Amino acid sequence: MPSYKLTYFKHWGRGGVLRLLFAAGGIEFEDVRIEREQWPELKPKTPMGQIPILEVDGTIICQRRAIARFIAKKAGLAGKTPLEEARADMIVDGMADIEGKVVDFYIEKDATRKQEKIKDFAEKTLPTVLDSLEKLASPGGHFVGDALTWADVDFFAMMYFLKDHLPSDPVTGYVNLSKVRDNVMSNPGIADWMKKETSQ
Repeated sequence: MPSYKLTYFKHWGRGGVLRLLFAAGGIEFEDVRIEREQWPELKPKTPMGQIPILEVDGTIICQRRAIARFIAKKAGLAGKTPLEEARADMIVDGMADIEGKVVDFYIEKDATRKQEKIKDFAEKTLPTVLDSLEKLASPGGHFVGDALTWADVDFFAMMYFLKDHLPSDPVTGYVNLSKVRDNVMSNPGIADWMKKETSQ
């Protein structure tokens, strides 16, 4: 059995989806959560000067989506065929397109500017993305085939983060996307993980 050691900050951020994928697959891993003060010392020891990083039997890989894809394959959540894998990648890459704007308003220090950026994101950027994703999700609540994939989990992780930073629940009114979120939460491993996460 390989050993997995995931290192990221304590907050949800880019590490949330990785923890969920391990949980969904029932894969044991060491969940190392560092404080901000520890980062300067750790940074030079990382492959690309960033986290999350995943250590697999002594080998370190970085880049959030590369790690997520690796875990998804181990957990059987990458897709059943090459075409399904490509479709899952497509959804995740589509979500990545808005990540920069999310980071932009999240790190904004000026309170007024922050609210302006959040408003612009919630009213202009996000609806366009969600409208597209609503059409790509099946009525059964999956982005790929008829089973849970890392595309569903990645979507869930992003919406979970946004729910706490936007004026309202981002998937309200989206029938298929609401079903995607429900399906992710119905995974026993994820349900258990989320109970622990929200109780901390």
